[in-house]
Amino acid sequence: EVWLVESGGGLVQPGGSLRLACTASGFAFDQFAMAWFRRAPGRKEREGVAIVKTTDGTTYYSDSAEGRFTISCDSSKNTVYLEMNGLKLEDTAVYYCGALRGGPYGTDWYKYVYDYWGHGIQVTVSS
Repeated sequence: EVWLVESGGGLVQPGGSLRLACTASGFAFDQFAMAWFRRAPGRKEREGVAIVKTTDGTTYYSDSAEGRFTISCDSSKNTVYLEMNGLKLEDTAVYYCGALRGGPYGTDWYKYVYDYWGHGIQVTVSS
């Protein structure tokens, strides 16, 4: 059975930091790319935030995440992380971890149909 379990969310003040983690089980972690998406309040669709290829560490970021967020993975722990710094009010969202079977994707990584999803975790940025 496949599991993606997110942790590390919560309430933080503007300018603060949070580190999300997503631990996977039930599939070959090192054969997938791992990504973070988010759904802001009132939005129907998820927005791609960042992705990391577990095979070689290649990363891509959305424009809103570039320079503030860092995605990384630890294959020995089947875990992907999202370090978020300089958080803004507009970063408030439910954050989801997704797994994408390896493929020749690039800057269009967020358009693909992902194989597995976590249930999401709330991140609230508020003063």
